[in-house]
Amino acid sequence: MQRIVKVWTGLLALLLLAACAAPVAAPGGEQAAGEPASGGVTISFWTRDSNQAQVRSLVDAWNASHENQIEITVIPASEYMTKVGASVGAGAPPDLMAVDLIYVPQFAAANQLTDITDLAKGLSYFDKLSPSHVRLATYDGKIFGLPFNAEGSYLIYNKGLFEQAGLDPENPPKTWGEIADAAAKIRALGEDIYGFYFSGACAGCNAFTFAPLIWANGGDVLSEDGTVATLTDPSVAGALALYSQMWADGVIPPGAQADTGTDFANAFTTGKIGMAGTGAFAINNIKTNFPEIDFGATFLPGQEGGASSFAGGDSIAIPAGSKYPQEAFEFIQWATSEEVQLEYYAKLNNLPVRTDLAENEYFAQDSRLTTAAEAMAIGRTPYSIVYNQLFNDANGPWLKMIQTAVFDGKVEEAVNTAQEEFTKILAGQ
Repeated sequence: MQRIVKVWTGLLALLLLAACAAPVAAPGGEQAAGEPASGGVTISFWTRDSNQAQVRSLVDAWNASHENQIEITVIPASEYMTKVGASVGAGAPPDLMAVDLIYVPQFAAANQLTDITDLAKGLSYFDKLSPSHVRLATYDGKIFGLPFNAEGSYLIYNKGLFEQAGLDPENPPKTWGEIADAAAKIRALGEDIYGFYFSGACAGCNAFTFAPLIWANGGDVLSEDGTVATLTDPSVAGALALYSQMWADGVIPPGAQADTGTDFANAFTTGKIGMAGTGAFAINNIKTNFPEIDFGATFLPGQEGGASSFAGGDSIAIPAGSKYPQEAFEFIQWATSEEVQLEYYAKLNNLPVRTDLAENEYFAQDSRLTTAAEAMAIGRTPYSIVYNQLFNDANGPWLKMIQTAVFDGKVEEAVNTAQEEFTKILAGQ
């Protein structure tokens, strides 16, 4: 899942491509930040415009301390997937690219990425890297990318409104029932105060903040390998019923129904929303721009407890046909090293991509960041080579299911229809 709200869009170009480049020898361990690399080549690195600030910061630090240099090309997010696919197909790919982790299975299935299995597993901290990033970068038993930046979804809540409503601001909801109860009490404060918010017309937003409620309850929307729809799992209907009841009870503002994501990050900052699902990006934004709002962060729960998260963010990969795969991997190793993860991620309020660094000296100053990092570590991400069609399409089955169930109150019909439509898409129909 970046310091701004991500509404995942784009279409992947599936082209006839060259075979993946073979990796060189695996590294022996962790490379310290600033340790020079041999060579003296210029490595090309493509990134989306939405990520350029973080990429430039990292690349500037690398270029100042390494003989090999990196040259950045920034591409508009709406054009990124197509341009990367076309560049590999034409035999002129970049040496490195950052890509939303949800698209890595599609790139790997199309033979557009270099196999880095041995290099990745040679890292001393390989088993500490974000599990969801690694899982989505694994195709046919091989690894084609590693985590580059991370997001974790969680429940944010307004402590001031909790206190006004007679709720304990240090004891946030831990079940679906507690969310509904707290939302009703906050709505009872009257006027334009509402208990809960979600962007009702945003497909990607609801993958990020609604799906974790299902996972936390032990359910799922797809099979482990991403080939079978599992929307008839009772946890899906249960989570939809929670939202539907809160909508019927009027604890969600009317404007949420038409929100395509514009207010996904903004609604809570009005100070008139009790709770909302969000990501780590929100913490620094609210602290910096809305210091008057006293807020807390807690995990998205299941019906009777548990916790989960949507592990979002980007992976970093070496496109098939890269001129400098070994040198490119040296940058990946450097970027995931402990020193860089702390000094260029945690210190800047960005989540480390390593689970062993969720607790660190910088996050010790704000436990909400630790909560977000821990959420990422336990989070999940749907694995699919047709992710866009299933979850991101504004006219697709995921959003239709949510809207029909929540706003029309037709939970069973919504689930059954979505199951059928997911199944057709997965079958290539």
